[in-house]
Amino acid sequence: PLPNNYYTENVRAVLCSVTTSILYLQSFHLDITLMSYRSPHLGANFLSENFSGSREEAQVLDVACGLDGQQMAELGFRHFVGVDGSKGMLELAAKTGPLSGPQTALLGTQPLPAQTGVFDVVVIAGALDAGFVPVSVVREMCHAAKPGGLCGMVRGDHTGAPADKYKKDLERELQLMEEEGLWSLVGIKRVDRYMEDPHVNPERDDVQDKPYISGTVYLYQKSIDTAVKSRD
Repeated sequence: PLPNNYYTENVRAVLCSVTTSILYLQSFHLDITLMSYRSPHLGANFLSENFSGSREEAQVLDVACGLDGQQMAELGFRHFVGVDGSKGMLELAAKTGPLSGPQTALLGTQPLPAQTGVFDVVVIAGALDAGFVPVSVVREMCHAAKPGGLCGMVRGDHTGAPADKYKKDLERELQLMEEEGLWSLVGIKRVDRYMEDPHVNPERDDVQDKPYISGTVYLYQKSIDTAVKSRD
């Protein structure tokens, strides 16, 4: 037989889980505000400047989603599919942007749960770094884009050996995919203020101005003849 407190303990566990999710989302909003986190804004603007199709009809895949959809929705995009390893982030994305068909997946461990060759825009912001999303995800993003579609990637130029190695591996893969004819470079944008440096305390470290981490926005266009190249 079940213990007398079985249902009470299970209800308490569910309520604790829900409360934790709510507090996490509130903390996420506070953290990105305090750190002047600009990744979604930078990526959406650069992509929008280079997008020539109908924003109202464009299909957007938001990988490792968060606030990207919100920023792009403000620029006229309307149709979003989100993928993230956290249900909490998917809930946040659904609340802040017109998200449909959210998918949960541990990127790198599980395949990207997205149709091949159907998205006008595929975007990832803030997750391309050591310990987060593996470099291999960018190739899956390219597969999800339709021929002629845009793939936008935004990352902070964090310091340290793991981050340096990740950047080298990422840019090597981007270049390799270009050499393979999978896509072509539209542009790379360097920004001085990606987010405030969380490792520096102006009061403790006697710094006059707020220290910022620089960032990079990469934008590629999937080749029109990708299907032909894959058959050859």
